[in-house]
Amino acid sequence: MSDTEIKTDLKALTALTPLELHDLFRLRIDVFVVEQKCPYPEIDGQDINALHLRLMKDNELIAATRILPPKSPGKPVKIGRVVVSPNHRGQRLGEKVMRESIDACHSNFPGTDIFISAQSHLKSFYNSLGFQKTSDEYVEDGIAHIDMVLAG
Repeated sequence: MSDTEIKTDLKALTALTPLELHDLFRLRIDVFVVEQKCPYPEIDGQDINALHLRLMKDNELIAATRILPPKSPGKPVKIGRVVVSPNHRGQRLGEKVMRESIDACHSNFPGTDIFISAQSHLKSFYNSLGFQKTSDEYVEDGIAHIDMVLAG
């Protein structure tokens, strides 16, 4: 898959069409709730204030993240709900969606640190993008996580 076939967009929740919103929630629920067997409230109220970065190929959602603005001055922007469609894995889309998300954070929140709550087994992946571990391991929804930050 070449980068020229992939389109990136960044939208507030209210800018997503009903079908785009359906596809986004369906992908996240299919991966996080069903595939990872984590029964938790996927629709958690935070999407309302978030920016939603999506990678699209031929009008199909293939990867996405959620970017939460800083809660107050000096607080980090947060990237979460990093998801790649199971049908499109093995194509380095995780790296692409994260690089696009980091760029979006730098553009929309210049000079602000970027925080992620990363699944522990992905520490090396996030290190390769510049993130540094800032916490001990903890369990969230039955999966080991660590906090990581990329300096703004």
